Amino acid sequence: MKGIAATGFLVAFLNRNDAYHEWAIQLAEQIDEPLLTCEAVLAETAFHVQNTSATLALIREGLVTLAFDCRAHLIQLTALADRYKDRHPDLADLCIIRMSELHPHHHVITIDREDFRVYRRNKRELIPLICPTKS
Repeated sequence: MKGIAATGFLVAFLNRNDAYHEWAIQLAEQIDEPLLTCEAVLAETAFHVQNTSATLALIREGLVTLAFDCRAHLIQLTALADRYKDRHPDLADLCIIRMSELHPHHHVITIDREDFRVYRRNKRELIPLICPTKS
């Protein structure tokens, strides 16, 4: 499975008390190559789970790999920030949108269905998502 890991998925994977933990574990068992992610997602994940070591272990153990450099995409990230300013996107979401543009065959793995159903890659394209089913 080719995917881009968003913060919510990684938090759910690491936090046994998260409502989506079982979903994240089951999904992770299906992954046969590292999911793409960015440093902003890892920083948010470490903050939410309050465990930087466990977050970094996701790279070491091969669940995710860093695949984005903000500096190389400042113009596009700024344009996305301006386009979605009414939604107050965080940097991690902007990076995920841009990564989806760069890797069009990858699904974004997220629990944030609400925002990612509004966000578009390349201005008009729906971003393919893998989300938990609504409870």
